Amino acid sequence: MSEDPHLLTDEAGPILIATLNRPEKLNALSGPMMKLFEAAVHHFRDTPALKVMLIRATGRYFSAGADMLSGDPEGSARARTASGIRETHRRKLHGMQRIYDEMESIEKPFVVANHAPCVGGGLEMSLSCDFRLAAKSARYSFPEGKFGVLPASNGVSRLARIVGTHWARYLIMANMPVDADKALLMGLVHEVWPDETFDEQVMRFCRHVAEQNGEQMGAAKIAIELARDLGLAQARNVERMANSALMLNPDYLAGIEKYIAGLGSKAKKE
Repeated sequence: MSEDPHLLTDEAGPILIATLNRPEKLNALSGPMMKLFEAAVHHFRDTPALKVMLIRATGRYFSAGADMLSGDPEGSARARTASGIRETHRRKLHGMQRIYDEMESIEKPFVVANHAPCVGGGLEMSLSCDFRLAAKSARYSFPEGKFGVLPASNGVSRLARIVGTHWARYLIMANMPVDADKALLMGLVHEVWPDETFDEQVMRFCRHVAEQNGEQMGAAKIAIELARDLGLAQARNVERMANSALMLNPDYLAGIEKYIAGLGSKAKKE
């Protein structure tokens, strides 16, 4: 009997839906899954009609993290020097760092829907997305601390940027899991919705995001990251540079003209 694909993809209008599909393995991130996932990311990047990529999963886990049982030769345990381990993290591990870097660079929004526990590599994948949505049943943790190591494919670097050092210590140093409500409090997720309506709410959110202006979305994704790293004066320069292009966009010119005309009509009636 042939095994089901580790990743399923579907398109709902402008939304590309990628579904982790190893429920019997708790959606552990295998080599075949990550290969299919990278192909989906590239398809999303290269298809103008696709505006949002939604990542979700089947089964009782969103993902239990990297597949530790597949016997894949890319495992960092094969490296016997510190530099070899660093190179394994950078170049191998099913290409996780390369794929997550690409997700962060693509000027389109990625949305992840965590319906259940999201652990280790699954959480690192989620941290690489622009929007994280959680069902009440979602749970988050980095089990790497149990083995005396760090989550090293976005786990420390991206987590600290999103939730700050205060909560990063809680998840990584103290090795404490958090439920969906605490994840919302931390700023780890944007929304928490009931399990019963979660899928419906997620699709409503994705449709809303897909309706936003694509040029503005891409510029905002870059500007927000730069503003986080720059001083206030230089961050303002980024705003001005971005708007100097956006305000020449025909969509903006037509929209603002229509808006001003509408204000004029309203003023005359009053």
